[in-house]
Amino acid sequence: MSQPHVMRRFHLLIALSIVLLDRATKWAVAKNISLHDGIQIIPGFCRLTHVENRGAAFGLFADSPAQWKIAMLVLFSIVALVVVLALLWRNSHAMTTTGIGLALILGGAVGNLWDRLLNGRVVDFLLFYVGQYQWPAFNVADSAIVCGAGLLVIEILFAKTPAHEKSA
Repeated sequence: MSQPHVMRRFHLLIALSIVLLDRATKWAVAKNISLHDGIQIIPGFCRLTHVENRGAAFGLFADSPAQWKIAMLVLFSIVALVVVLALLWRNSHAMTTTGIGLALILGGAVGNLWDRLLNGRVVDFLLFYVGQYQWPAFNVADSAIVCGAGLLVIEILFAKTPAHEKSA
C-alpha cells in the first residue's frame, strides 16, 4: 500500500474520532443536563452547560431572524467541507501539521453540520469564564476546528522554506 493511502486513512481516522467524540459528548450533555442548566466544574472558571446555538461559531448570527440563516450556514459548511477534503486529498503524502490540521477541521465541520442538518441548531456545552467575563459556550467540534486552524496558521508562519525555493 502506498504512503498517500496510509496517510489518507490516518487523516480520516482523526476526523472520524472527532465526529464520534463530538456526537457522544453532545448526546451526554443533552441527555443529562436540562437546556440552559449547568454543572460547575471549576468554580469561577469552567462549567458544563446545555445551550443550543442556532447561529454560526460562538453564537454569531444566533439572534438573526432571517429565514435563510440555517440554509446559508449549511451551504457554507458543505462548501468548506469540499475545500477541506480537496486540500486533505492533495496533502496526504506524508504526516504533516497541515494534514492533521485539515483532519481536525474536517471532523469538527462534520460534527456541527450533523447537528445543523438534523436539528437546525448545534449543542454547545463548554463554558469558560472569569468573573463577569465569559467566552461563548462551545463544543468538541468547535475545539477541533479552532485547533486545526491554529495548526494551519503555525504551519504557514513557521514552516521552513525548502532550499530550492530559497534560491529561486
